[in-house]
Amino acid sequence: MEFRQIVVLLLTGLVSPFVQAAALKDCLGIQDDQVRLTCYDKLAREALPEKTVIITDQSPNAAPALPVVVKNDPPPSPVSALSERWELDPQSKSGVFQFRAHNGNYFLPIYGTNSVNQSPSTPSQGVATTPNMQGGEIKFQLSFKTKLAENMLGGNSDLWFGYTQQSHWQFYNKDASRPFRETNYEPELIWTIPTAYNLLGWDGRLVNLGLLHQSNGRADPLSRSWNRLYAQAGFERGDWALLVRPWYRLPENSGSDDNPDINKYMGYGDVTAIWKHEGHVVTLLGRLNAGTGKGAFQADWAFPLARLLKGHIQLFSGYGESMIDYNHNQTTLGIGVSLGEGL
Repeated sequence: MEFRQIVVLLLTGLVSPFVQAAALKDCLGIQDDQVRLTCYDKLAREALPEKTVIITDQSPNAAPALPVVVKNDPPPSPVSALSERWELDPQSKSGVFQFRAHNGNYFLPIYGTNSVNQSPSTPSQGVATTPNMQGGEIKFQLSFKTKLAENMLGGNSDLWFGYTQQSHWQFYNKDASRPFRETNYEPELIWTIPTAYNLLGWDGRLVNLGLLHQSNGRADPLSRSWNRLYAQAGFERGDWALLVRPWYRLPENSGSDDNPDINKYMGYGDVTAIWKHEGHVVTLLGRLNAGTGKGAFQADWAFPLARLLKGHIQLFSGYGESMIDYNHNQTTLGIGVSLGEGL
């Protein structure tokens, strides 16, 4: 190593601690929690040393020694997947009105069904006709949540607002002027309560208490809607997360109920299992009404494509793929991309 390189390394080693101490003092003076945390995170990343390897060759005609910088791998997340998504621990809290992914955001330009619902019906609305709908369309979903209140009632619980919008677009149906066949709107309020217990080897991490509305915003006889109260328990074990959610449908006046038999097909709850490993996310969702034997199964696989973009494959089979299809049995397959991971 040349004398000049040795001097630079010595000066860097002498000056760096004083610079870091001054920067820490600056962070300490920040009043806003989120901004102060961001300041500390930045210093932590800068403090991670990089490995410098000097490549040398002892032969007489060797080129001058060259430093090769080998970057360290990022440290593992100090919080679990459920804690990261629901901010269950103090170190994962990020304050209110910070937008996060909720039920997943995806765009499936290749999407098809084995059974097109040309005549949607309900016991209260009768039969409606939607002719000339094609089996191939585009399906996409936008979903986010934001925290309205943090550390409620003197504890660690939070209040969230969530919103999910799912659309089925007959983009390839030129003869029908490319209409949106169905769009579902799903706002909800969620009270998240962290938990800490073990059940059969699974760590119980949270309980969500929610009020959820879902509708398609259409006029009779195609209008569909329902309101539910639910309780959701969240568990973790290794790379797996498990969400169990029973619900209760809020009763409606018989004269205004668009779909009085929806529980017959959608059941009284659902179970979601998520496996996350090295950028791959597999989500399995199931629901079943044991009394009628009707239900549904959905499998999603998101896999790495780019830094923030994932490939996405979705398979669905059963009832309730959308509100207009709540009592229609079909199997669908979609291929596209997703952004963000919902838990």
